[in-house]
This record gives sequence, C-alpha cells and structure tokens, in this order.
Amino acid sequence: MTKKAMANKVRTKKYAALLRGINVGGSKKVPMAELRAVLEGLGHGDVRTYLQSGNAVFSSANEDPAALARELEAAIEAHFGFRVACLVVDGEYLRAVARACPFPAAELEGKQLHATFFSEQPGAERFAAVEAAAYLPEEYRIGDRVLYLYAPDGLGRSKLAEVLARPAVVKGIDATSRNWNTVAKLVELTQD
Repeated sequence: MTKKAMANKVRTKKYAALLRGINVGGSKKVPMAELRAVLEGLGHGDVRTYLQSGNAVFSSANEDPAALARELEAAIEAHFGFRVACLVVDGEYLRAVARACPFPAAELEGKQLHATFFSEQPGAERFAAVEAAAYLPEEYRIGDRVLYLYAPDGLGRSKLAEVLARPAVVKGIDATSRNWNTVAKLVELTQD
C-alpha cells in the first residue's frame, strides 16, 4: 500500500451502542433491522445487532463515544418518534469492564451476574443509603462507569437490583443493564 493510500485510509474503532428500555412490554418498539438502517444512515460501518433488547455494534472514525450516543439518540427520535437513552462504549472499555469484574464470572450463570453501564461515573454518595448487608447473598461493586451486580436468583427476583435502580441512585445519569452473557458477546463482537 502506498503512503498516500495509507494516509487516505480512515482508522475506525469498534463500538457497542446500548439502548435503554426498548422492546419491553410493547412500548418503544425498535425493530433491529431498522436500528441497523439508522446506524448505517449515520455513516457507520460493520453494523450488527445482538438480541432484540437494544444492543448494536458498529465501527466509526469518530472517537467521541458521548457524541456518537447523542447523534444516535437524535436519529432514533427522528426515525421512531420517541427518545431512547443510548450509551456508546468502545471495545477496549468493554474488555476492561470484563477484566475488572470482581465476581467469578466464569463460575456463574450469565443470569446471575449483571453489569449496569452509566453515562458518567456515579459518586459514592449515591449508594450511601444502600445497606448492602441486608441483601446478602446478593452483592454489588462499583467500577469505571459500571456497577457489577451478583444476583444468584436472577435480576427479576433481585431486591438489591430494585434498590439500585431507585431515583436516589440513578437520577440524572443514563443507566442500562446487561446480563453477563450479553457483556461477553459484546466484548467478542467489538474485537478489532
């Protein structure tokens, strides 16, 4: 490849878009084929979706995940007529989240371990009123813009998850949760 061709080749990065609260209970319907079309319409490449719960992977030359999220939120609202909170994270970040997991992910079922991704780092004061010992054996830990939740009976039965989703904890921050199977798949799909 010539130097000129190399200079013209745009370097892209792989991202995962995590949409919050779509295709649940008949509201905020976002068909995955249409989501892929929206992402492609924004100029992104290598677009794929995973499951029906709002996970998309794409490549982009834009290196600002927050700008990509705002752009996607605006495009979804223009296309579907409602706002959906979107978090965009790159593959490197997802791999760091997986490596930093404080729970033995390889020994647990995917439904027992969850990651809640935040649009910004929550301060410790948000969790001050959560009496973690009252919810054992359920546990949580805070990481880099992520909350790891161990819920041995699954998220649907988790009392700790209910407390961690209260406005006192998440008000003003976009947050969306994924089970560990989904986290692992997104890590795989965002490999360069």
